[in-house]
Amino acid sequence: MTRKELFHHIKEKSSYLCVGLDTDLSKIPKHLLKENDPVFEFNKQIIDATIDHCVGYKPNLAFYESLGASGWESLQKTIEYIPDELFTIADAKRGDIGNTAKKYAEAFFERMNFDSVTIAPYMGRDSVDPFLQYEGKWSIILGLTSNESSTDFEELNLESGIALFEEVLSKASSWGTDDQLMFVIGATKPDKFQLVRKTIPNHFLLVPGIGAQGGDLDSISRIGFNDHCGLLVNSSRSIIYASDDKNFGASAKKAAANVQRSMKALLENYM
Repeated sequence: MTRKELFHHIKEKSSYLCVGLDTDLSKIPKHLLKENDPVFEFNKQIIDATIDHCVGYKPNLAFYESLGASGWESLQKTIEYIPDELFTIADAKRGDIGNTAKKYAEAFFERMNFDSVTIAPYMGRDSVDPFLQYEGKWSIILGLTSNESSTDFEELNLESGIALFEEVLSKASSWGTDDQLMFVIGATKPDKFQLVRKTIPNHFLLVPGIGAQGGDLDSISRIGFNDHCGLLVNSSRSIIYASDDKNFGASAKKAAANVQRSMKALLENYM
């Protein structure tokens, strides 16, 4: 999916919501456990319920890999079920040397046909380059994450006077174009968004941390918007686990619709 196509879908739906499919067998409604593939059945109903209010879906691969072969099968069926006009993110956080990265890129872009994959940039450019060889595909680089201990490394000050995450944003943004690269910036760090936008003004940002983690949508949107919206805000638990009864789809739909209404107002006010 191109940048232009993604922005078109954002405008069409008045939404920059990405729904995280962090599907946990211990949290899904119990009646689904009798299904042949409870993970896929849960995902299917969540997608059906939220599709009118979001522009993308982000399966967190840990929840599928932990189930072994059946988890990979559930993931493949989920990706095949999502319509082509929805942006898909393999939240895999891969990061390895070039020949290994090449195989990861083949797995997610050729075999599973994701639109994008999250990548840890610690090993440098050659661990990202293989992903950049695919036209219309996106590499989403970890920049400033929302977890508490991100300060252990990401916010360390370098001799140059800037923080490590700033160097990552600046250096990694030179590896490709803003039609190929996005960056993960956590919603729990709203005070850093102005600095982020100063460093990478034109890139899309994938923003986790809204909802259950306490990130504020208004704060990050006012600062984070650019001419193409430039934000994909992910929400997982507060939408997919809005209810654990048989009507969980309706609850997820309501939660997603509430977020989308807020996003519509923000787009109208600040873009």
